[in-house]
Amino acid sequence: MANDPTGNGAQFDPMGSFRQMRDAYLDVWAKTMVDTVNTEAYAKATGTMLDAYLAVSTPFRETVEKAMLQALQQLSMPSRADFIGLAERLTNTEMRLDDMDAKLDRIEGLFSKPATATRRRAAAPLTNPANRRGARGSRRKRTK
Repeated sequence: MANDPTGNGAQFDPMGSFRQMRDAYLDVWAKTMVDTVNTEAYAKATGTMLDAYLAVSTPFRETVEKAMLQALQQLSMPSRADFIGLAERLTNTEMRLDDMDAKLDRIEGLFSKPATATRRRAAAPLTNPANRRGARGSRRKRTK
């Protein structure tokens, strides 16, 4: 009988009315909660509870941090502070390497320009008869 079509051709769903009731109930609760959460009184109450929670949990959190630090030291493992220090040192080293790279690029630029001029001068004695003396050697006599 549950599969018999109703007068409009749809099948009868015994749980349909419960689903509609559940959806209406959830919609009312959602609207009520949105209205409640958006009030100034709710914000003040939540702030007060958060402050109280943080005041109570701070000593416990500090105790857990100290115990964790001691456990890590006993196991010869790095702590968060060790990782932060290492990260800072690596960042500093990377920045210094970048600075050195930039300086080396500038130095290379200074030496590369005269090097091309030196190559031109080195080729000149072979083509210019006035400079052939440089290709033959010095006129000084060697002393023994």
